[in-house]
Amino acid sequence: MSFAAHRARKRFGQHWLKDQSVLDQILNASELTSADTVLEVGPGRGALTERLLESSASGVRAVELDRDLVAGLQERFGANPRFALTEGDVLAVELPEATAVVANIPYNITGPLLERLVGRLDNPVARPYRRLVLLVQQEVGERIRARPGSSAFSALSVRMQLLAHCNTVCPVPPRCFQPPPKVMSEVVALDPLPVEQRLDPALAKTVEMLLRRCFAARRKMLRNTLSGLVEAEQLQGLTDEAEIELQQRPQEVSPERWVRLAAGLNRLIS
Repeated sequence: MSFAAHRARKRFGQHWLKDQSVLDQILNASELTSADTVLEVGPGRGALTERLLESSASGVRAVELDRDLVAGLQERFGANPRFALTEGDVLAVELPEATAVVANIPYNITGPLLERLVGRLDNPVARPYRRLVLLVQQEVGERIRARPGSSAFSALSVRMQLLAHCNTVCPVPPRCFQPPPKVMSEVVALDPLPVEQRLDPALAKTVEMLLRRCFAARRKMLRNTLSGLVEAEQLQGLTDEAEIELQQRPQEVSPERWVRLAAGLNRLIS
């Protein structure tokens, strides 16, 4: 099947990016050099792939689930020795080795894909990528880079900001795609922290526990969601030390203060 005969499939979350200025901004934000090998997730018809192959990167390793698109991609780029394609589900296949990720990712797998590419606080990826430049739904981009007190600030905000430096590149309106999605999109750049700057595993585990516990009831004050962890007097001492007010709600607490609270809790328990 040729690309011309292929229709975007809703179940795969397929929306082809066609805006050249957005492609330019994605490439500029990637800052690729000859030392980079790029992982592209869901190359689709190859608009971004073509630009990646024109860059300084030493190679492009693409993963595509749609078998009909695989045939077209092989026909279009297969003769290029810098291009390699893996057919399969990016959440299940062994990922090709790469130093950077540049992709227009399917919105319906954003959460699990971020976990696979960046990891969790208590289980980060063993070898972090130098940079990830991802086209995501704007709502997700806002949550990734949100600051405390914002309505978009969430457990995802805390996790991602403790795992990587997170920045916006540009907004992407629906008209930049074919077919256009029903939502606004955004390009984000993530620079994962080096291994030596990650949280200690025991500390990361406690931060994760606190985030799950508190953001599950984000409308409630911390006085209520943290109740029962330790004695009331001990809890007051821990939050005072972390510079957290018990009448605050979880979305008002910065990532650094969640870490301080977790560290104090670990000391108390040990």
